[in-house]
Amino acid sequence: MIFFTADFHFGHENIIKHCSRPFQSLGVMNSTLIGNWNTTVSPNDTVYVLGDLFFGGRRNPDEYIQLIHQFNGRKYLTPGNHDSVWMKNIDLSYCFEDVALMIELHFDKKHLLTLCHYPMMSWKGDRDGTGYMIHGHIHNRTDEEFFPIIRSNPNMLNAGVDINDFKPVTFEELVKNNEKFKKSAVAVRKKS
Repeated sequence: MIFFTADFHFGHENIIKHCSRPFQSLGVMNSTLIGNWNTTVSPNDTVYVLGDLFFGGRRNPDEYIQLIHQFNGRKYLTPGNHDSVWMKNIDLSYCFEDVALMIELHFDKKHLLTLCHYPMMSWKGDRDGTGYMIHGHIHNRTDEEFFPIIRSNPNMLNAGVDINDFKPVTFEELVKNNEKFKKSAVAVRKKS
């Protein structure tokens, strides 16, 4: 199977507060995220990680490698804004099948998926509805900076763990979770 995910922010205690994550501590968050990943993903599955796997770069490089190797599956990475520090300290080929700023993937013989940490305004297949932009970066934000564009396009899908039950998800789950996220955000805005 193929899974998508983003924005784990391992090592970032303040993300619990910033995104209202339901964890009492960094240790609980980290262990829950690893457990959720490995309960969902088998060793033969493929996982596209759309950035911000870690936050900061203060660990020993071997610690990053050990942590990445705890995750089941064949992993592909599109780096995010918080990945540059830790990435330069390890051999990425030892941890990931490939690392690229953007990946285009033909999916289910019908769709072209464009994968990038950052949401994009335009991508292949966006005009005829056959292409999807799968991104991270925005977590569960619904402010004016990002959300109006994302809300108005059903083919822009947020792979961030904050709206995807804190685990990697299939394409079908991604579509369903994003529909729910966009509807609930619109409902909250109307109440304001």
